[in-house]
Amino acid sequence: MALGRGLQSIIPSRSAAQQKPAVPVPSELVAPKKASAFSSDKIWHIPVSEIVPNPQQPRRIFNEDELQELVHSIKEHGILQPLVVSERKDGTFELIAGERRWRAATRADFATVPAIVRTTTDHEKLELAIIENVQRVDLSPIDEAFSFKRLHDEFGLSLDQVAERVGKSRPHVSNMIRLLDLPDAAKDALGTGKITMGKARALLSLSTESEQLDVLRSMLGEGMTTRQVEAAVQVRMHRAPKPKAADVQYLESELRTTLGTKVTISKRGDKGTIVVDFYSNEELENLVARLRRLG
Repeated sequence: MALGRGLQSIIPSRSAAQQKPAVPVPSELVAPKKASAFSSDKIWHIPVSEIVPNPQQPRRIFNEDELQELVHSIKEHGILQPLVVSERKDGTFELIAGERRWRAATRADFATVPAIVRTTTDHEKLELAIIENVQRVDLSPIDEAFSFKRLHDEFGLSLDQVAERVGKSRPHVSNMIRLLDLPDAAKDALGTGKITMGKARALLSLSTESEQLDVLRSMLGEGMTTRQVEAAVQVRMHRAPKPKAADVQYLESELRTTLGTKVTISKRGDKGTIVVDFYSNEELENLVARLRRLG
């Protein structure tokens, strides 16, 4: 990679928490002449102005209050976890992970931030950014769902592989991706915290967008609880909510865990039906394979 003005400003960091303005440094501390000379685990101080955000950033929503709290935190304690960046051809650096920390450092008027420089392909950069984001607890449900879908669609990973990469269960990954089937208004409400995951999942049971939007408006206007939303959905589906027996609920839970998807048991006396949901051909094939193994 070509040397840029950014490389000449990088200073090895003794402490990730130290945030000092850039100063002239002895020649032995100047960054290496080749990008390949960067140590994969060495922390450098990089000028904030030399870093640009990742255009493929999976996180689309940055909570203003939480960002301001982070500004106060790093002013007091410094940045304890280094950013991860890659060098660009013009000598600046592109974020792979740590955009919230970089934004907070910019607001706090830091001259430099601690960072690890990695040499990656565009494909690897995108995958690292997605995985880093979904492993953080403060990612919005919709951003998390989009991240899972991108790993599945753009990288050709199966849902099992996505779950393994991000350290989540397969049912969790599948259920999150289903949230993307909601109308835009519902996705916005979920992404901004106006409705909960439980309420969003209840909306998915309705077959038409108009019904979903009607319940959403009622939900937002009346401050409905999750139970009230579920009851409203049941009414629209022309099914009065009926509490299931404890043993049936237990069996549903066991089957969901075993098969990794939604399972519904309906009993009528000694007879009944078991409905196993799947949301793609791949999920159907995986379910058949699991059932064969169980047999």
